[in-house]
Amino acid sequence: MNTLWLPVLVMSVFFMNTASGNEPLEEDTISTSAGELKITFIGHGTLMFNFDGKIIHIDPWSRLTDYSKLPKADVILITHEHGDHLDTGAVEQISTDKTALACTETAAIKLSGAAVMKNGDEKTVAGFKVEAVPAYNIVHKRGNENPFHPKGVGNGYIITFGDKRIYIAGDTENTPEMKRLSKIDIAFLPMNLPYTMTPEMVADAAKAFKPKILYPYHFGETDTSQLVNLLKDNKEIDVRIRNMK
Repeated sequence: MNTLWLPVLVMSVFFMNTASGNEPLEEDTISTSAGELKITFIGHGTLMFNFDGKIIHIDPWSRLTDYSKLPKADVILITHEHGDHLDTGAVEQISTDKTALACTETAAIKLSGAAVMKNGDEKTVAGFKVEAVPAYNIVHKRGNENPFHPKGVGNGYIITFGDKRIYIAGDTENTPEMKRLSKIDIAFLPMNLPYTMTPEMVADAAKAFKPKILYPYHFGETDTSQLVNLLKDNKEIDVRIRNMK
């Protein structure tokens, strides 16, 4: 783990009990120019951000926790329509009449009142700048040769918190669009086969766009130490492993 630039982003780790009380949820706190950003690692591809008194939920999935005991959402972002990313029950549980919901076109079919974001769109959602980045497979395909995640369907999202840009990639491989990103402070990159990336693909993408902090997520049974080893000599990227199977 590289820590060369820690004065720029201050991190602390503490624990928040899951709704079930069986396992803790890890939390990191990141300093930004507009206050602290708290990241809650719920698991798989599911995250929660707390910033400036507002709560952002990413791909809430009720299999992971009891959402009735988590904060209501000011913003919900859905990366695509697959069941482990689009759980309408979880969305309903954390929604209020003031919740802003943004998602892909295919996800919007199942969600009432959602704002659609297509690849390349940029919107202000409840005061947050949100950019939609294409998320898709190039190499990994189903038996019928169709990609697990076709181009043009899924989104990753870049959210700006103060002076920090946070990239949540969704289900994707190391696409040209990803590798052209710039000024990313924190990146969440998926690493589970056969649906997203190998550790080598994640390392390739990270070396291209150089996030200051890299969290592999949605990694299933993939050995995260492989990624740590691939980037161990890179002093620009701080690889942090959290419980995001």
